[in-house]
Amino acid sequence: MADDLKRKWWEYHKENPQVWELFEYYTLQVINKGYKNYGAKGVMERIRWHTEIETTGDRFKISNNHTAYYARFFHYKYPQYDGFFRTKNI
Repeated sequence: MADDLKRKWWEYHKENPQVWELFEYYTLQVINKGYKNYGAKGVMERIRWHTEIETTGDRFKISNNHTAYYARFFHYKYPQYDGFFRTKNI
């Protein structure tokens, strides 16, 4: 099951690079404010607000299943912040 979720996330990620850009941007904002930990779900909700309320154009959905993979991807891209998001073993 985890492999299927990861595959679906990766396909979504490739088709919607703007989600990663926003996830990265908002997470770095939180870090720059001095937070040592934060919830990936909070970042994802900020992205939803931004894409649904603050922007115009085509709407797109973000599955809750993708949030953990964005958190892990952030840890991968920014190893100095490994553990910023608390993640479960899958």
